[in-house]
Amino acid sequence: MLAVVALLLFYLITQPTGSANAVQTVLGWLRDGAEAIITFVQGVFA
Repeated sequence: MLAVVALLLFYLITQPTGSANAVQTVLGWLRDGAEAIITFVQGVFA
């Protein structure tokens, strides 16, 4: 676990732009997933 954290910190420090892009990508996936769940629930109760 400590090695994973160290690797993430190393990547964050050496590649800040790449890290920011990765975070934006993950947040986009989470947003898309949440929107899909909301659409499903609205469809069930419509």
